[in-house]
Amino acid sequence: MNLRIQIFAVIGSLLVAGLVFELIRKKKLLEQYSLLWFFSSLILFVLSIWRDLLEKAADFLGVYYAPTALFIIMIFCGMVLFLHFSIVISKLTEQNKTLAQELALLKANINKMSIHKNKCISSEKKLHSESISIDIKNKDN
Repeated sequence: MNLRIQIFAVIGSLLVAGLVFELIRKKKLLEQYSLLWFFSSLILFVLSIWRDLLEKAADFLGVYYAPTALFIIMIFCGMVLFLHFSIVISKLTEQNKTLAQELALLKANINKMSIHKNKCISSEKKLHSESISIDIKNKDN
């Protein structure tokens, strides 16, 4: 592997790890999701530093040019990340749907209670006005 490519790969992996760390520090990325990013940047870093391991990985993958194997491995890591986040998004979508349904049920219950309360208040006012008229009639007699 060319020294320039190796330096670029090392710097790239360190930049990814630094960016992930900064996103965690600013609370824009949760720690549980950062582990996959750190693991991916660690794989890139190790393969960039350890040329023999990269050569063995290239031979295993049947690739002649070792940096191409590095690229293939990083694409695989990206696919794993995409799959993980698709699972997380699917789970959150289902939870969001459940919350929306529960909220609709709660609003319906509140509306029913409000209607019932208004009917009770109306009935109470009616009873109160009837009792006043009965009291007035009793006083007149």
